[in-house]
Amino acid sequence: MSGRSLYDLYMAAAAAVREHDATCATCSQACRCPPGHRQFDEFVRLQDDYLARQAKRP
Repeated sequence: MSGRSLYDLYMAAAAAVREHDATCATCSQACRCPPGHRQFDEFVRLQDDYLARQAKRP
């Protein structure tokens, strides 16, 4: 295990998407290039996992 929390992975994915969006001339909110799409999908998956875990907390 890497030792990084789900939150850390989620935040790293968010930062990677922001960095990619800032440098990619083809990505927009409506359409993403293949690498940008993969990064965004990973971010969404991690966000969903994190929020689901938070919803289960007392």
